[in-house]
Amino acid sequence: MSRTVILGAGISGHTAATRLRQRLGREHEVIVVTPNSRWNWIPSNIWVGVGRMTSDDVTFALAPVYQKLGITYVQAKGTEIHPEGDAANPAPYVTVEHTSEGRRGEVERIPYDYLVNATGPKLNFGAVQGLGPGGHSLSVCTASHAEETAKELEGVIAKLRAGEKQTLVIGTSHGTCTCEGAAFEYVFNVEHEIRSRGLRHLAEIIYLSNEHELGDFGVAGLHMEVGGFVTHSKTWAESLYTERGIRWILQAHVERVEPGEVFYETLDGAKHSQRFDFAMLLPPFGGVGLRSFDQGGAETTSELFAPSGFMRVDANYTAKSFEEWKPEDWPRTYQSPKFANVFAVGIAFAPPHQLSKPFKSPNGTLIAPSPPRTGMPSGIMGRAVANTIADRIQRGASAPAHAASMATMGAACVASAGKGMLRGSAAAMTMYPIVPDYERFPGTGRDLRFTFGEIGLAAHWIKYFLHHAFIWKAKGKFGWQLIPE
Repeated sequence: MSRTVILGAGISGHTAATRLRQRLGREHEVIVVTPNSRWNWIPSNIWVGVGRMTSDDVTFALAPVYQKLGITYVQAKGTEIHPEGDAANPAPYVTVEHTSEGRRGEVERIPYDYLVNATGPKLNFGAVQGLGPGGHSLSVCTASHAEETAKELEGVIAKLRAGEKQTLVIGTSHGTCTCEGAAFEYVFNVEHEIRSRGLRHLAEIIYLSNEHELGDFGVAGLHMEVGGFVTHSKTWAESLYTERGIRWILQAHVERVEPGEVFYETLDGAKHSQRFDFAMLLPPFGGVGLRSFDQGGAETTSELFAPSGFMRVDANYTAKSFEEWKPEDWPRTYQSPKFANVFAVGIAFAPPHQLSKPFKSPNGTLIAPSPPRTGMPSGIMGRAVANTIADRIQRGASAPAHAASMATMGAACVASAGKGMLRGSAAAMTMYPIVPDYERFPGTGRDLRFTFGEIGLAAHWIKYFLHHAFIWKAKGKFGWQLIPE
């Protein structure tokens, strides 16, 4: 009998758990440790944030799903990893702190044979003074955040109806933020909601981002085929923002948020501020604060984790200039270089470097989008690691690892630009590979046969269908195995 412990139940962790359960007999235990009692399909939080869905539409209780699938569910947060055990017992284990009612604060050791770190990110609102729901801006990072943001948006719409002009600032905050795609989705959904009510003339909508240019999305932008022509995402995005009358501020690092005003630095080193009536600014991500220890009890966190708090895996972390970056730097197996039975997937693994070229202002402020590692890539990583573990349990520890490098992986993204079965729209984009490879694909970094985009109502229908398909899959309903990551 073996025991695999998975820390986290987001897209990566949940995919790994369900795939392992599918492949292994019930004599092998699969344990999921997560502080949350409900699973959240995060891509649809955008629609919660404009009042088009509720939190119940995008979340469900984990316990009954895991009970049905034969997965052990522990509602707790991982705090420590002991990959060598301790002085009394060399068996590896994790320390967790329970978060459920009745066991809150209780500390427990859980031994493992294999460990998957799929904890996702810490939403680091503290990196910017006054940022976030506890400060002076809003968020759509969780379903509850998005519901609160929707209430605030309704207040703005009520003022618009009363003839009061409003300024809305939507985008990223810190210079190293990721998930620019989510900010793109939200700004267009807000614009759609206001326009559909006939109030657009009263609202100034501003997109504030750390991107060097529109359409960068943290992936260095992309050339793609649109309507039979090859264009760059910068041109494509600029046309969308111009068409919708959304003003953009780029190359920005938010320093602080005060009531009704955001203060930011731009790449030229200049300091600016922007008044607002409504601000939704995404936070930077960091590791969740896991610590590691050797058998003697000495802390080894700096050996297993990067300074960001994300776990080191089989990537090349050698410091290099932008010109020296290679696709081969990116991890293939997501296995820890120190422990063959430890893996990290999704947001939890430390990327070797950005995809977009990093810049610093004359003041030394880093303005460089972090690489996205969510959605489809996260699911593919989780499945690959689950297959590696299952093979090694069934065939022996020498079984080769499955590979899922972002340098050889394609991805599809459907970004909502407004919800509505007849008047909605979305941008559907594919790219291959995710990590640009300028040696294989000179000039563009990607294969134009598999990199394209379209925007329109049909893409919205696809987005809406995928919302229901992936929640069906996550609930383990009939035929869930047939739905790809």
